[in-house]
Amino acid sequence: MKLHRVLCVAVISALKDILLDKKQADTTVSHLLQSTPRWGARDRNFIAENIYNIVRYKRLYEFCMGDEIFGEVSLWKMLGIKLLLQNVELPAWEEFQLLNDEEIRARKIEADTIRKIRESIPDWLDELCEKEIGAKWSDEIPALNQQAAFSIRINTLKTNKFVLSKLFTDEGILFTETEAAPDALIFPAKKNFRNHIAYKSGLFEVQDISSQLIAPFVEAEEGMNVIDGCCGAGGKTLHLAALMQNKGEILAVDIHQKKLDELEKRAARSGCKMLKLMPAEKLDSHHQALLRSFADRILLDVPCSGLGVLRRKPDAKWSLTPKFIEELKQTQAEILDEYAPMLKPGGLLIYSTCSILPSENEKQIESFLARNHNFELLEQKRISPSETGFDGFYMAKLRKKG
Repeated sequence: MKLHRVLCVAVISALKDILLDKKQADTTVSHLLQSTPRWGARDRNFIAENIYNIVRYKRLYEFCMGDEIFGEVSLWKMLGIKLLLQNVELPAWEEFQLLNDEEIRARKIEADTIRKIRESIPDWLDELCEKEIGAKWSDEIPALNQQAAFSIRINTLKTNKFVLSKLFTDEGILFTETEAAPDALIFPAKKNFRNHIAYKSGLFEVQDISSQLIAPFVEAEEGMNVIDGCCGAGGKTLHLAALMQNKGEILAVDIHQKKLDELEKRAARSGCKMLKLMPAEKLDSHHQALLRSFADRILLDVPCSGLGVLRRKPDAKWSLTPKFIEELKQTQAEILDEYAPMLKPGGLLIYSTCSILPSENEKQIESFLARNHNFELLEQKRISPSETGFDGFYMAKLRKKG
């Protein structure tokens, strides 16, 4: 494998943004790849794979380096260590001159005996996850360090699996299916579909498999009033609209106007005509009173630690703090209490997270039920990365008595 300096420089530039300047990995990589369209698929894969791998295993490479990151020099060493451990012959570049292959491999052998270093996780987070989920954590963290699959959800408002599968097959694009999500197609590598005619025509949305399991769990039916209280850019919202065949009303609420703007664009492309968008700041006491007992279904995909999606956002584990997780749990409880009165008697409230921590999931629901005796738990599901190969998710279905 021949290393091209221009590609390595691109990797180091992105790592500087992510690890030193604390910019988001997915945004950084996306901007980098879009900035140089002349790079071919192999070049782009080399850049993305090395960036994400080093971000994911930062602590492991620091251990092999014998020091923590302190500047661009360290980033070059980490890239060299990563490549050496893959048995790639390094060129005689100045940045790689001080690397000692024998010492690096000896440190790697030592690292393999220490979970928090081998799997590259902060001390406090390793301890927290072991405390909350026990021995299962030793299975989950390796799974969360695997590269995530790339999947789409077929938009059944405009097409079906047979039509879209034939289109991709005719183009020579490989994919697989899964019984877990009937409207999903899974691709062996991440694909840029932004300019694909099928995407532009709204025939599908990029959406992870675990995320695709939430909307069917809501059991929303045609003609219902639905509130999506933390809709984000609307992947689950649009899935709900498709399952409801565009009949009824979905009130989509979020604190970020940018995400609501993106949802509006996605809804227009997908042919969804049943949405009402509302910034969370407008959901004041007056509007809450107007919406009392309004909804047949409420979906609350609440802000969470995101520990179930570390495969997609490996940089998150370096920015999370215990204080932030505690603040998130308080926010989750407040959101539950805020939206509960908006549900009709007999209606369903669905709570979901992309966390694997019981304190954000089962225990959060237990606390809510202790505060709200007019609700009962019907069902809860946990999606385990190690057991399914999908992202870690949790969902609970509550019924309002009446």
